[in-house]
Order: sequence, then C-alpha cells, then structure tokens
Amino acid sequence: MLTFAGKLHINNFSCIMANVIKIKKGLDINLKGKASDVLLNGGKSDSYAIVPDYYNGIVPKVVVKVGEKVKAGSTLMIDKNRPEIKFVSPVSGEVTAVNRGEKRKVLSIVVKPDAQIEYEDFGKKNVSSLKGEEIKDAILNAGLWPFIKQRPYDIVATPTDSPRDIFVSAFYSAPLAPDFDFILKGQEADFQTGLDALAKLTAGKVYVGVRKGSSVNVKGVETVEVEGPHPAGNVGVQINRIKPVNKGEVVWVVNPADVIIIGRLFNKGIADFSRLVVLTGSETTERGYIKAISGCTINSLVAGKILEGKEDIRIISGNVLTGTKVKKDDYLGAYDNQITVIPEGDETYDFFGWATPGFGKYSVSHSFPTWLMGKNKEYTIDARIKGGKRAMIMSNEYESVFPMDIMPEYLLKAIIAFDIDKMENLGIYEVAPEDFALCEFVDTSKIEVQKIVRNGLDLLYKEMN
Repeated sequence: MLTFAGKLHINNFSCIMANVIKIKKGLDINLKGKASDVLLNGGKSDSYAIVPDYYNGIVPKVVVKVGEKVKAGSTLMIDKNRPEIKFVSPVSGEVTAVNRGEKRKVLSIVVKPDAQIEYEDFGKKNVSSLKGEEIKDAILNAGLWPFIKQRPYDIVATPTDSPRDIFVSAFYSAPLAPDFDFILKGQEADFQTGLDALAKLTAGKVYVGVRKGSSVNVKGVETVEVEGPHPAGNVGVQINRIKPVNKGEVVWVVNPADVIIIGRLFNKGIADFSRLVVLTGSETTERGYIKAISGCTINSLVAGKILEGKEDIRIISGNVLTGTKVKKDDYLGAYDNQITVIPEGDETYDFFGWATPGFGKYSVSHSFPTWLMGKNKEYTIDARIKGGKRAMIMSNEYESVFPMDIMPEYLLKAIIAFDIDKMENLGIYEVAPEDFALCEFVDTSKIEVQKIVRNGLDLLYKEMN
C-alpha cells in the first residue's frame, strides 16, 4: 500500500511526495474540437427525463403517475432495494410519460417543464452545525444521493455504509474534457459547502485531486496535486495512488460538478440541478459551455451548433472514451457535463488503407508518420473500429496506458472466467470501467474491455450481496 505523504514511493514510473502525484503512464489524445472558455446560448428543452440505466446498482420503482404535477425536487422514482434513495425531478411540470421496455423495465420518466421552475423547499442549512446523519438525511430527502458513488462495484453508494474515505477529482483529463476551473468560477462557495458536507459523512478524510497549476482552492480537506497524462483525472487512479481500496473497505466518490449541486442544496435550500455542459468535437460549428439542467434533451444542447445536413456524425453524451452514443431526442447523461460530436465514419472508405502512408491518421504505436509532427497536432478521429475482434493478446499494450498498480490483462481474464478469488487478488474492488477506457482504445484485438469490467462488477455485486 502506498504511503500518502512524507515518504517517497516509486512504482510504475509514478511517485507521491508531499501530497503530489506524478503519473507517467497514460495517453493524451489530442482531438480537434476543443472548446473555448465562453458561454453559449442554449435552446429550451421541451422535456426532461430520469433514465434509470444511467445509475448502476439500482432497481427502479416509479412512485408517480402520468399527468401528476411535480416540483423540482419531487420524487419520481426510488431504488426498490434501498427505498431511502430517491430520484427527483430536475424541473417542475407535468409527468407526461413513464416509458417501459421488455418485462416492464423502466426506460425513462419524462416531465414536461413549466415556463418557470418551482422548487421544493428543503430549507437552508448551516453545514457546520449539522451532524453526519443530518447531512445524510438532507441529501437523501432532496434526491441528490445518486451523485455519491462507491468503490467497490462503481454503483450508487449505500447510505448505511460508513466510507473509509471520500474522493473528489477536481479536474477532468479525458479528450476534450471541460475545464473545471472555468466551471467553478462564481460557484466556489457552493463547492466548499459541498465538500464540508461530505466531510461530515466519513470518519476518514476527503481527498480532493487538483491539476498542477489549478486555481481550485479549498479548505478542510486533503488536497493532492496531480501531474501527468489521462487518466490522471480519473478518481480511480487517484485512489490507487493515495490509498487503495482493500477487501472489506468502502470509499465514496463524487464528481466535482455534483459537489457543487450538493453544496447548493445547503446554501439555497433547493435541489437545483443546473450545470455547465461543454460542447466539443470536430463536427461542431460552435464550441463552448452551455448552462443546462440535468436530464435535458440532447437537441437543446446541440441545435444550431453542429454541422447541418451531415448524417454521418456521432453525438456522444460524455467524452469519446467513456461516453454514450445518443440521438438528438435522447437525454443528457446523469453524470455528464460534456457533449462530443465526431464523424461516424460509415461513409468513409480507405482504398488500400493498409498500404497507404497514413498522413493525418492517428496511431498510438507510431505506425503512421504523423507522430513526427509532435504532440500539438490535432486529429479528427471517427468512430470506426477498424478491425475485427480476436483473442486477447498478452502484449503489454494495456500496461503502457494503465497507471494503476494492477495487472489489467490478468484481471480481465479473471473477470471473463468469473474467478472471484483471482478477481479479488488482482484488484477488482478498486476499479471502474472508465479506468480501462484507454486499454480499450489501444487494444489491437478490439475487445469491449469496459463492458467486460462492468459485467464483472455487476455479477460480483450480486454474488456478494
């Protein structure tokens, strides 16, 4: 186990010294379509939705009916197995649909918004005067608990657990990711209040990872400066380098943008789900930040801001490595504050592509001469897989971009075989699918690595509970 401060530990070309983490392994993919630090005008969303599939580890139970009037903060759904976990409407309005799929699976709960949002009043609260249980009850009652996730299993946290520590990564390192320093401007007080509230939920520490040179300045928590390429911003990497998760331990993690929403609850007394969403990607005509509300339609974010008349594009809720492919009438992911638009690639054909020099093409392995143009060259990469699936090759290609003290190829094989003892010994309790996103990107075998990890975590959770 790594010692956090005061001692030097070198492993996998990284070190910790005096609250600094330096990571060498990883990969920054320099894509075309970076957003400027500017605010864009967003369209009006004609509906908002709660989508259960965005939340791992829950069994949804709908508690409203079609036609019912709700306020922002009114409960729409609960977790059947943990009914104290509520999922609330992000806006006021009328419930217009409860969409179901096979075996009556809940697909979405849709709300048509009022012209002016009316909020449930949860009351302003002074965090410093509240006990941990009071903080927990306030977050649960306002429906903000789903923002708190746990390791192991990467699921919505169980309120009755006592987390060893809580981790927040206050920066994003994925391709075209938003700048959290820009998002934080004007919301510093809410962010601090959110951290103060989280600190009351653990007997351990709240660790906040910040990028070197960041303007993020917080008190009452353990601040850790992180240097290195993606996935340096992944909270899983920071947990692994600061204080790994052992069997029997539980840690909680919260997205920094969601910490702001939690802080807003105590400072304003309402469940205000507004957030800044960054629009990025080579197929956009405008790039920047849009003020939106969680659960809005994708169309309200991209209308008039992407290439018109071009069908061969992919819209992603999230980043290109871990995001979800969506359509314009779909809804923003529950944890997402990024929309990425790239070419689909279906209409692109490379005649003798394998035999051409590949000028302008991106390659991790330096197969194309573009690597000679340096790290500042921007690439337009489409969504084509460019190859067929085959057996996993033990070539150490995963290790080259995987900075955690875990052997990814061996862990994946253990997950596929569902060998619980090996999974535990190889670090299954520490990881989430996003930690393997770069492994999937560089994989020459075209294996859906993140899907394997997600399935493994779900099966292990069922087995252990």
